[in-house]
Amino acid sequence: MSDRAPRPVERQLPTEESEDLLALVHDIARREIVPAAAEEEEAGRFPRELFALLSESGLLGLPYDSAYGGGDQPYEVYLQVLEELAAARLTVGLGVSVHSLACHALAGYGTKAQRAEHLPAMLGGGLLGAYCLSEPASGSDAASLSTRAVRDGEDWVITGTKAWITHGGIADFLTVLARTGGPGGRGITAFLVPGDAPGLTAAPPERKMGMNGSPTAQLHFDGVRVADSRRLGDEGQGFAIALSALDSGRLGIAACAVGLARAALDTAVEYATGRSQFGRPVADFQGLRFLLADMATRIEAGRSLYLAAARLRDAGRPFSPQAAMAKLFCTDIAMQVAVDAVQVLGGYGYTADFPAERYLREAKVLQIVEGTNQIQRMVIARHLVGPESR
Repeated sequence: MSDRAPRPVERQLPTEESEDLLALVHDIARREIVPAAAEEEEAGRFPRELFALLSESGLLGLPYDSAYGGGDQPYEVYLQVLEELAAARLTVGLGVSVHSLACHALAGYGTKAQRAEHLPAMLGGGLLGAYCLSEPASGSDAASLSTRAVRDGEDWVITGTKAWITHGGIADFLTVLARTGGPGGRGITAFLVPGDAPGLTAAPPERKMGMNGSPTAQLHFDGVRVADSRRLGDEGQGFAIALSALDSGRLGIAACAVGLARAALDTAVEYATGRSQFGRPVADFQGLRFLLADMATRIEAGRSLYLAAARLRDAGRPFSPQAAMAKLFCTDIAMQVAVDAVQVLGGYGYTADFPAERYLREAKVLQIVEGTNQIQRMVIARHLVGPESR
């Protein structure tokens, strides 16, 4: 069984423009993404040409200001685009989400001159971004990062190592969080670093359980010189910028998780309706019908949760706990739906001839990236009962 274009979803979109946008995305997924997805994932090939097409189609800057080449789309619409892309291939949906995350600091905290100089190429010029926060010894505890930026005249010199970087080694620009002051979050500053900066090198990509088409690598900064004009926000504001970006990025992961779960459900339904046992279709058996019903219900609940958080964001209201809830719930249901899809296919689900096993391997990473689900529970609990006592 090969990958299939995701089945259309009944959506409530705010405008005719957004309806046309989702129709365009569904068409691109059907024609350009799905046919090569399985082969490219198995070969570990990143679809750079496809990202150029997405950029030309205006899909890499959807939630940003049209004055700088963005799409002026609310998060409610942007996230549904991500879901559609991830349902076709997670590498693509997650890649667009990470690119958008990499643009967040400049779009939200850069000066008008910085935005005018850099943002148009980042949003619609065929460039690809990466977001550099995590380090080998600083993952969930991001405030303890050790990569350092030291002032040298009108420049900053960055030294250190970033880890688990999506698009590491192939990105054209990087949003980098580095320590410019003392310990803790208040000593961190954000920088926009060119992907070809002298002194910047990438380690070989990590060998991963899934998402082999999406390169993840360590990046080494050996005296990388960056002009002060590429500092984003004030000195010491970087950690606040990073947390703001992660709130939005977690919604992107939630939408991608729902997309992946959809793909797994579609695979299970196709198999169940086409396979016969004991003289009748497998889909006739009540135990399996109930399993499919539960899978579909979880997906609908996940979509509703991420859209509710997105609408809070679009209204300018606080949405951090809702973003954590959406990331937690949607990635957990993606894992459960992927497990159930393998079960529906039985022995075939355990073979690489069917996409169900790939969805299972890919679903796991969504419970880890952009804050593990244990961290999401900590975020939610802090909003309920306050910070932990020391």
